[in-house]
Formats: sequence, C-alpha cells, structure tokens
Amino acid sequence: MNQHVAGFTSTGSKRPESVFGAQQPDLPSRIVRSSGCQVWDEQNREYTDYIMGLGSVALGYANPEVTRAATQAIHDGVVGPLPPVLEEDVAAQICRLMPWVEQVRFLKTGAEAVAAAIRLARVATGRDRILGCGYHGWLDWCQTAEGVPGSTRELYAELPFNDPAASRQLIRAAGDSLAAVVFEPIVLREPDPEWLAVLREETERAGALLVVDEIKTVCRLAVGGACERYGIRPDLIVMGKAIANGFPLAAVGGRRQAMAGVSRTWISSTLATEFVSLAAARATLDVMVARRVPQHLGRIGGLLLAGLTALQREHPQLITDVGGIPEMCFLQYADQDVSQAITAECARAGILFKRSAYNFVSLAHDQAVIDGTLQVLAEALSAVAKPA
Repeated sequence: MNQHVAGFTSTGSKRPESVFGAQQPDLPSRIVRSSGCQVWDEQNREYTDYIMGLGSVALGYANPEVTRAATQAIHDGVVGPLPPVLEEDVAAQICRLMPWVEQVRFLKTGAEAVAAAIRLARVATGRDRILGCGYHGWLDWCQTAEGVPGSTRELYAELPFNDPAASRQLIRAAGDSLAAVVFEPIVLREPDPEWLAVLREETERAGALLVVDEIKTVCRLAVGGACERYGIRPDLIVMGKAIANGFPLAAVGGRRQAMAGVSRTWISSTLATEFVSLAAARATLDVMVARRVPQHLGRIGGLLLAGLTALQREHPQLITDVGGIPEMCFLQYADQDVSQAITAECARAGILFKRSAYNFVSLAHDQAVIDGTLQVLAEALSAVAKPA
C-alpha cells in the first residue's frame, strides 16, 4: 500500500486506475526499468508498452543516441550560472526545421509552455479572454477544477473541435476581448481543413493570436508536427513530450512579433536551461530527421490501426469504434467493464495497452511487435466475449 506519495503518484495519468480502470493486485503498478518498447515492473515482469511515457517517447526508451548526448551533458555539469550555448543551438535547430517558428523560449513542462503562450498572447493583444479546444494542462487558466478561482474560470471557454460554424460564432462573440484561440490539432481524430481555415481567418479578423498546442503531435505526425502535416501557420506553438524523447523539456515558439512579449512580462524557470534535456532534444531532433522517424510511426501505426479496425469488426459488441490516427490510436469499448477486462487481460499477457486515448507507437515498435500485440488483443477479446 502506498503511504508517502499523495494520490499514489505525482503523474495523475499514470495511476493504475487511469491505465487499467482499477488497481488490481496481479497487475503492474510501478516500473523499475524501460528499454526500447519494453518495460519491467517491480516483480521483473516484462511488458511491451504502448503508453510510451504518455506519448513523450517516440524513439523508444533509452535510445542510444539520446542517452549518449544526455550522459555527456551530465559530465559537462548539468547547469551553470549563465545560459548555455546549447540553448541557442537547439532553438536554431527548431527554427530551421519549423520555418513558421522564428524564436523559441524553453520551459520544462507542457502545462508551463501553454501557460507561457497564453501570457504572451495577452501581452500582445492587451486582452484577457481565451477560447480553447483540447487538453492544455493542469494550470488555473484553463481548468474548472476545485481550487481554481471563479474569476479565472470566467476568462476561458471551450471551442468545439471540427465545428467551423460554432467556432466562427464563438470567436466573433468574444470580439475585441479575445486574446487567443488555442487548440490541439488532434482530438480523437484529424482536423477538418475547413475548421482550421476558420480558426486562422477568424482570429486574424478579431485581432487575436492563433496558438497550436503541439505537445502530443510535434515529432510524431511530422518533425514539425501538425503544423507541418496540415499546413497550419500559427502565431505561436507549444511543443513538448517527444521533442526530447522523455527528458523534461517543453517550448513555446512562433513569430518574432508574438515572442517579443517576453521582454514585457516575466516567463522564467530556473532549470529551463539545464544541459541534459537540451542535449537530449538536439539528439532527438537529429535522429528524427536522419531516420525519418515520423514516417516510421505512420507506417507501423498504420498496421496497428488496421489491425484494431479488423478486431472492431469481429467484436462489435465489445468495441464500438476505433479512435485516433496511426501515430496515436485507441479502442472505444462498449462500456467501462469491457475496457477494464480487455486491458487487464492484455497486461497479464505482457502488453500495456491503454484503455482510452491514446496508445503510441515508437521507432522501437516493428511489425513483429505489432503482430504479437494484435494476437494478444484478439485472444483477450475472445476471452471476454466467451460466455461464463
């Protein structure tokens, strides 16, 4: 029994209840090691993983190139009294790979990065109201959870995904009080080009900034994320997760004019410029380009998605739909009991396959791994479907 970490773990989405639906004694609750697409629990049981650090690992755990770069950064001293040369190097690397980004500011978490983007949008426009679509972290500006002041909640409203008419209406209704529209480009499915066009057109019309939350999608859909794949031209973007292959790094970047607000407000984090994560990010981006990692994720993820779709057709009473895209997909189950049963059966057979959005493939996943996973899923579905 856990007694010392409040709520069992500091990362809420890694709670066993989040993964499995309930904590069961024969299922893993903590891990001790990870490598490639494999992880090992406290009992040294091995699992093939599709959670991949909640999508923060696209090259595979303990990727050798990233590990070497991070190890060298540790030997170089980790931190210093002035910003490292590496900070400018990685920023320049990002700007070369993503031409719509002219300047970058580094932080440690995705939640921080989106909050920084919102601060910059408010500085740039002199306005307060935000419209958002998707999940943007746990900080007050976008949350309605207990403990968030009502006055803060009133400044944020939800924008519907892939609904051009409703989005246009909400943006126009906010009018000259709107500082920014921030959105995730993938919310269970791909974005409609018409919706993306409306967001860009209407934010320009309103004098608000368009902020793309690429925390999940950068270095996964493409090196430049959804902006590269779908041709989005934002004012600001936020990046995190896979950009450093699991090392804690995030960034806000965008047009020079939008980023200029950093000199008029205060956005600063003591360890935003530690060497290790910056070195990991530089190595990660190098591997992404050299090994065409997003193309691999699309191909291998496509095999997984096709297999999940076939299983859905075979078991429509258990699986109502398949959600997501090849690079990040999941099964939509008939009910919570089914999702828990299937996820538990998979874990007992050595597969960590999340019961809700999203499961992620990596460079370490190959066709043999996918084939084995689909076989385990098929057996789990058959076992659950079999009458007692």
